[in-house]
This record gives sequence, structure tokens and C-alpha cells, in this order.
Amino acid sequence: MANPHFQNLILWAGNTVASKHKKDQPMFVPYPSDQTYYMYQNDFFTYNSGDWTITTTEAGTGSATEAVTSSAGGALLLTNAAGDNDLDFLQLKGEGFKLSTSKRAYFSARFKVSDATQSDFVMGLGITDTSPLDTTDGVFFLKADGGTGLDFLVEKDNSATTTSSVATIADDTFITTTWFIDPDTSKVYYSIDNAEPVAVANTNLVTDEELTVSFGIQNGEAVAKTMTIDYVVAAVER
Repeated sequence: MANPHFQNLILWAGNTVASKHKKDQPMFVPYPSDQTYYMYQNDFFTYNSGDWTITTTEAGTGSATEAVTSSAGGALLLTNAAGDNDLDFLQLKGEGFKLSTSKRAYFSARFKVSDATQSDFVMGLGITDTSPLDTTDGVFFLKADGGTGLDFLVEKDNSATTTSSVATIADDTFITTTWFIDPDTSKVYYSIDNAEPVAVANTNLVTDEELTVSFGIQNGEAVAKTMTIDYVVAAVER
């Protein structure tokens, strides 16, 4: 049988849009150990802090915590201390992903935050950085404090192709954020809640740095905020 990754043989129950990019979006990866792709996937049935580079600020009352929380399918709960700009960011140790304009790549995560307005957060691939909200290299979704609009950034050497307000975040409401690289069209695509992917230019695609799974949340006021991650998955063509 032909390799199903990123091809029309990929199973996607509910795919009703007859477009090449929708069919090629790998919503399921039947053979995660296939030699054609390397990948990381975590449903957070368990959590080991030693797997992550953790950047934390705890200026307010309480302490930041990271722990598995009760949820069907598993979930990781990040909880900040209660100071303005207190934060908790996790980056998978070892920058194990290298992007290319000639290789397919895919990232998807489902998560929610307790406060859609008074929080900043990031979700995607980036370099290991003590300031993931202001990283110089990566492909990621970013929300700034004071608004509910979610942006999508393709950034290299601090030069970003930014698509603003690709989604509206709501309090305590899960969202699925996805992006993938299609070498056939020389584009990067993003998708929100598995809707039809939208193309953006790959001009600022970072191809000279190894990247890692990066996510986390920062308070926008002196009240503890939380981020719940249902799953993350990243796959890159070898």
C-alpha cells in the first residue's frame, strides 16, 4: 500500500470539501512510525516535567503549576501565579524539527484558555527561547493581551509574515489550530477548527534553525490564568 501521509489515502471522517489541500491535510496519521516522516504527538495522559524546558515568572501570589487534569482523551493544565505578566511556557527539550520549502510539515493542537482577553499565549513550533511570545524564529499562533484576535505568524530572523485575526478566542472554549507546509504550492496553510485551509506566503519560513514544540500563557492582569492543552502533534517529512 502506498504511504498515506499527506496523500488522498489519508482518512478524514467528515472531509466534505473536495479540494487538494483539504484532502492532503493529515487529520489522522495511520502509521506514525513510518520512515517517511518523523513526528511528536502527545495526548497528555501523562506529564513529565523533565521532558520540557520551562520558563516561569511568579511575581504574584501562588505558584505556577503544570499537571495532568481529568479530561476525556487526556489534557495538560498550566496555571499561572496571580501577578500581572506572570507566565508559564513549555518547550519540548531538543529542537527536533527542521522545516524546508521542499518538505511537507504539519502541526496541530487543541487547547483553551480561561480568559480570552486578559492573557497572552503562543502555540506552535519555535526556537528554544526564554521569551516565546517574542521569539525570532518559528511557525506559530499568537494572541496578545487586551484582545481576543488570534494571529498566525511565519517568522524567520525576526521578520514575520503575520496574518491577523485568523480566529476569535472565547473564554474556556477549546480551539483547534493547525498549519502545514505544501511544497507543491510553495505556501504555508493554516486552519482553524479543521475548516478549509488558508494559504499564506512562505517568504519568512524558517529553514536555517531547528525548532521545537512551544506553548504557554501569560497573565494580562494580576489574576491567575490557565491554559488547557488537549493534544499537540507535529510531523515533518524526512
